[in-house]
Amino acid sequence: MVAFLVETQEKPTTTKPAPRQTGPQFIPKLKGKKVTIRLASGGQPITGTLDRYNPYEILIQTVKGPILVFKHAIEPLN
Repeated sequence: MVAFLVETQEKPTTTKPAPRQTGPQFIPKLKGKKVTIRLASGGQPITGTLDRYNPYEILIQTVKGPILVFKHAIEPLN
């Protein structure tokens, strides 16, 4: 019977983990308040109450029902 010992040399990783994007700090302050959002694509602004949010989406409760808006679709403020 023959046994082999295999040694591997792993290179230490020098890359840092990507920083987590926290997003705008003003969004938590708006939860439960009336907001108006303009979309980058144009059209009518969306007015309602900010219900929930996550790193990518905002849920607005409007008179016609809930509307899910992707954050990247929101017109930036100038």
